[in-house]
Amino acid sequence: MADYQKLYTIIFNAVTDALNALDEQNAGQAKEILRAAQQATEERYIDAEG
Repeated sequence: MADYQKLYTIIFNAVTDALNALDEQNAGQAKEILRAAQQATEERYIDAEG
């Protein structure tokens, strides 16, 4: 079973980091932070369900 608290924490921290990057006017970094978090949480979810 997926650990939704861990998945939430990964996404929440990534959103926080992405917002900080946007505050620094670095949209490319924000995009990469969010993409990496999306991939990480998807992989963890799939591993937990498999």
